Amino acid sequence: MKNRKVSDQGPVYSSEHGRMCPGCAQPAKRCRCLKEQAPPAGDGVVRVARQTKGRKGKGVTLITGVPLAGDGLKEFAKRLKQRCGTGGTVKDGVIEIQGDHPEVLIEELKKEGWTVKKAGG
Repeated sequence: MKNRKVSDQGPVYSSEHGRMCPGCAQPAKRCRCLKEQAPPAGDGVVRVARQTKGRKGKGVTLITGVPLAGDGLKEFAKRLKQRCGTGGTVKDGVIEIQGDHPEVLIEELKKEGWTVKKAGG
């Protein structure tokens, strides 16, 4: 196993595990640092928008500004997908729900006590 060390921070690459996290010295896929990140700072408003750009005409509902991070955001997205009865994903802190469901999602977000705005029309 070939390791390259950066001072005393631990290996940054392992031929066995691939890229290593310099913060916790764990493989990047099992990094504990990412799970402990704070939610992204925003203006405190959760925005719900519909988008078809780059999806061959298929519509998705985007939810931005949710004050959750990491696993909490993924679990919340899972609840929203189940509520809408459809698929979706979380990319770069943005929840994408397949289909046109802004009314249902706005209702669910307001139940959480967040300020919600419909964006883009």
